[in-house]
Amino acid sequence: MSQANVAVIQSIYDGFAAGDVTAVFGAMQPDMVWNEAENFPYADGNPYVGAAAIGAGVFARLGSEWDGFTARIDELLDAGDTVIALGRYGGSYKATGQRIDAQLAHVWRLRDGKAASFQQYVDTLQVARAVSV
Repeated sequence: MSQANVAVIQSIYDGFAAGDVTAVFGAMQPDMVWNEAENFPYADGNPYVGAAAIGAGVFARLGSEWDGFTARIDELLDAGDTVIALGRYGGSYKATGQRIDAQLAHVWRLRDGKAASFQQYVDTLQVARAVSV
C-alpha cells in the first residue's frame, strides 16, 4: 500500500506543476491539514484546514506573488502512511525580483489513500531575503 501512497503524493506534485487544482485537491482528504514551515511567509495562517483555506492561504499567494514558482521534487521516500519529499523551490519574488533556489523537505501523512496532512520544511532564510525589500 505504501507505493500507492507515493503515487498519490507524486500525483499532487504533478497536478501542481500542471496547474491542475482539481487533481491536487482531489488527492487530499476534505479535512486536510496543511502547515507551512515556521518563519515562512505563509505560516501566518497555520494550520490551513481544507481545500478553500489551502487554496486561498497558500496556492493563491504563490501564484500572485511569485513568477515561475516551482517545487522540484528529486526524491520521494516511502515510509508507509508517511511520504517524505526532498527537493528544491525555485522562482522569483515579484515585488523584489529576487530568485530562490531553496532546499525543501515535505512530510505528507496519508489516510485512506489520500493526503491528510502536510508539513513543509524549507530554507526560510533564503526565502526571507528574497521577499525583503
